[in-house]
Amino acid sequence: MTSANMAAPRLRTLDLAYIALFSVLIAVCAWISLPVMTISFTLQTFAVFAALLTLGGRRGTYAVLVYLLLGLVGLPVFSGFQGGPGVLLGATGGYIIGFVATALLYWLITAKLGTSLPVAAAACVLGLAACYAFGTVWFLKVFSMSDSSMDLSKALGLCVTPFILPDLCKLALAVVLSQRVKKFLK
Repeated sequence: MTSANMAAPRLRTLDLAYIALFSVLIAVCAWISLPVMTISFTLQTFAVFAALLTLGGRRGTYAVLVYLLLGLVGLPVFSGFQGGPGVLLGATGGYIIGFVATALLYWLITAKLGTSLPVAAAACVLGLAACYAFGTVWFLKVFSMSDSSMDLSKALGLCVTPFILPDLCKLALAVVLSQRVKKFLK
């Protein structure tokens, strides 16, 4: 067997189109903000879950990476129509980068355990926990440079606790919609 035969299958043009489509979906969902009391929720996590659940681990991860790279080069794809490395280096940039951890964990789990609905949903929940962990560590690191009174419990109260229930609702919606959409994808 040659090394070319052992390599991962190449992406088809259709795969690239799906990856681009879901990268744009993540960007559009990042712009949709739902203010609830003092906190604003975006649909960005919904789109990340939808990409992974609909496209699978490999193509879904690529979609998240393309989205991240678009924002890194300065396109205004992040929440609030922002872009550039400054957003990623800011206090909440770790949560955006954490989407890559979510995608990679999803890809790893589904590659090892299969893509049944319970496995895929559990992989998303674990990926969300990884995103929260990465983002919170990042948040604490950024704030430790300017505000020594920020501790883990305050960071969790600001950045994680208010988002758990809405993110699980977004996951449930992504599960339902992806099951319907997958029937039409090749």
